[in-house]
Amino acid sequence: MFSRRKRRRPNTPELQKAWEALDSSDVPGALRLLRGAAEEAPLAEVALVVERAATAADFTDLAQAASPLAAGSEEPRALFDFGYACVERGVPFLAIPALRVALRGAPDSLGILRELVSAYEGEGRHREAADELARHEERFADWPDRYLLVFNSLMAGDLEAARRHHAPLGDPEDQIWQPTRERQSLMLRRAADAEQAGPLDLTDLRGWQYVIGGTVLGTLSPFGFDAGMTGRYAFLQDEEELCLRGLLRLRALLETTGVRPRSVSLLPDRDSRVLGLAAAEVLALPAEPFTPGREDTVVVAYDLNALAEHEDGPEILEQLVERTPGQVLHEHASCWTDPPVVTADSVTLLHQVVTAPWGAQLRQGADGGVERGPADDRPEQELAAAVVSGLKEPVTDTGGDEGPDDSDEVFTAFAAAVRGTWLQGPRRRLSSPGPVPSSRFA
Repeated sequence: MFSRRKRRRPNTPELQKAWEALDSSDVPGALRLLRGAAEEAPLAEVALVVERAATAADFTDLAQAASPLAAGSEEPRALFDFGYACVERGVPFLAIPALRVALRGAPDSLGILRELVSAYEGEGRHREAADELARHEERFADWPDRYLLVFNSLMAGDLEAARRHHAPLGDPEDQIWQPTRERQSLMLRRAADAEQAGPLDLTDLRGWQYVIGGTVLGTLSPFGFDAGMTGRYAFLQDEEELCLRGLLRLRALLETTGVRPRSVSLLPDRDSRVLGLAAAEVLALPAEPFTPGREDTVVVAYDLNALAEHEDGPEILEQLVERTPGQVLHEHASCWTDPPVVTADSVTLLHQVVTAPWGAQLRQGADGGVERGPADDRPEQELAAAVVSGLKEPVTDTGGDEGPDDSDEVFTAFAAAVRGTWLQGPRRRLSSPGPVPSSRFA
């Protein structure tokens, strides 16, 4: 009789849990467990789990790339192919350990170096990307390597290094890089403006949001500021007062920079329409349905990720990637852990999870537990009126005990400092939230 060969299993406890998740066909659960273990666990065992997960997900390319590593190979070509497949499949954290080993085995390979940098960037680990590039500076090319060193230094919050490495960066011979050069030069010009109004250190969230994407951040959260949030919100149950504060900051920004819109453009989702109607009242402008070609208008979104879920949202977002002259995009609540596909020019606040003031907010139930209350189904005009009702006695946020001064005077000073570069050039979406405390094998 023939016996069935038992499938090899990992020995590392964390990877055993991931294997058990795959026994239950829980591929996402296995990936979550891999995230916590991939840096320290034996590479062959990680690849063994990845091979099985990729097979279950029908990612044939990744399964094939994992197979040699699962068998114990540390040949640079095999390691690169595995790292490349991980980056392409959206799991760059799995690529990093393999590509580091590959680079040690083939230290002259710029292809491996660039793919490792790509993986670091995918994980928002810009400091490590910059450090790795700097170690190979004597032999890399200006394009893309020195550009990548400047970019990752900027994204890591190291302005001094970014300027130092940008200085010798010549014009690219291949014109495909010219827009990239212009965008990076603009980021450095924005940095020069932003540091006139703030320290531009790792706690200067408003400054770095502007440097990275050209977004002026209206308000800073005082909650958990010194614990690493530096002005971002985590879970937020929004209020009309905060919506109004954001619109007042938008008005101050427009006035200070000399931008004179002639209308407010209303987006089709309910949250954006409510906020847009309130914005029209605050800005004393007519409100009109959004059309892509309209100039000199403020397009008001409550949450661009929520707009993406509307049936017309994806098409509108595509139309907003390139703004028409005088078109300003204002987003009230922008998700910093899952940035929208379009970068707004003005944002009231950064959050992880938000519920609109008129949405189904959490409340204490009759039994003492937590429950979702009903959404406010009043007409949009009434909800907008509730937002602007505080105009007679607006609430001014000056921060909290943990956070910096966020007074109107501080905000207006920032707007004045960035007047020369605001709304200049393309506003590029970047998946990284900014400073925190792909190429082929060659």
